[in-house]
Order: sequence, then structure tokens, then C-alpha cells
Amino acid sequence: MPLAISVLLCCCESPKEPQDGAVNHMAIRAMESRSNDPYNQWARDSAIGLLHTGDIVVRRGIDASSFLLSQLNRHDKKYSHCGIVIMEHGYPFVYHFIGGEDNPNERMRRDSALFFFSPKYNLAFGIYRFCLSSGMEQSLITYIHEQYKQKKKFDMYFDLRTDDRLYCSEFVYKAFAQAFKDSNWVQAESYMGYKFIGIDNLYTTKLSFAVWQVNFK
Repeated sequence: MPLAISVLLCCCESPKEPQDGAVNHMAIRAMESRSNDPYNQWARDSAIGLLHTGDIVVRRGIDASSFLLSQLNRHDKKYSHCGIVIMEHGYPFVYHFIGGEDNPNERMRRDSALFFFSPKYNLAFGIYRFCLSSGMEQSLITYIHEQYKQKKKFDMYFDLRTDDRLYCSEFVYKAFAQAFKDSNWVQAESYMGYKFIGIDNLYTTKLSFAVWQVNFK
């Protein structure tokens, strides 16, 4: 893997509080301000009410690693992480893969939409949707639940050729490839011979449309 890609990808984000030994009081105040801002709360809660099974959700974290990850995108550098929504018992959960110290077992995550969109830990988020048939939707659900059941882990090597471990945008790409029965529904990016799926590749395609986009205050 080229060094530049390796350095950027190994920083894969996970939301976390600043460590006690390196507390940045301005950053903490900014986090609390975003979390308590009425507009941000309204934007998050309104978005949650719009979610459907099969939606791709994207976000931009607050730390330096999130900025670096967003710079891997070729077309839209707004977001640094992604996942897929499944409605379960009437509530949206986001399935996704992250690395880092806040996910030490590296297993696939199933987080509430409330947590995934938290303004405390994010600067922006978006929702994108495909027109899925019932068969496609069920295929997507089956694939995602199978990965979760198998306790698949985060792929620190970001190897698109393997399926035993997955990184966030690879997971979304392969889930929809299963649903569409088309592995070419998006094209992988290439850098110095290394192929990867950029987060923006997933929603800049003509197959998807934007449902909601927010920049937190």
C-alpha cells in the first residue's frame, strides 16, 4: 500500500472525548456548544425522522484524522465516514465499520442514529438514498445482518480484494453490489496502483439522491 494512503487510512475515525492528559478546553466548549445548539438538535432529530432502510449516511468527524480521511475523496471532500441504515422495530440503526481506540475489538458497529449523527462529535452529516425494490432491500438487509452475525472486523489494511475484514466505504460498496447484483455500480479509485472506494464514490453516483445535508453550527 502506498505510504500516503496507509497513513491517511490508518487514522480511521471514531468519536471520542479528548484524553485527560491533553484536554483542550476550547475544543470541549465547542463540542458542548454544538451538542446544545437548538438548530443542531433540530437538524439531527429531523434527519432521524426521514431515515429509511437502505439509506447511506455520511458524517464528518471533528478531529484531525477525520479531515485527513475526507481528503481521500476525489469529488466531494465533505465527509469522512459512512454507514447503512436499517429500520429495526421502528427505529433506525446504522451499521458501519470503524477502527481506533474507541472500538478496540474492531467489530462491525450497530449504533443508534442519534449517536451516529451526534453534533457533539461531528461537524456535518448527510443522508443519501437509492430507489430500491423490495427484493433489493431484503438482499441488503440479509447481507448486512450476516456480516454483523459473523462479527466481521475492521480492515486496517484497506484491502478491497478481501472480504474477511472490511473498511467503512468498502462495506457499503459491497452491500449494494450484493443488492444490485452488480459489482461495477461504482468504480474504485486508483492511486499509485492501489485501489480503494472513496466515501464520495458512494453518493455522487447517478443512482443516488440527497435526502438531507447539514453543517452543524
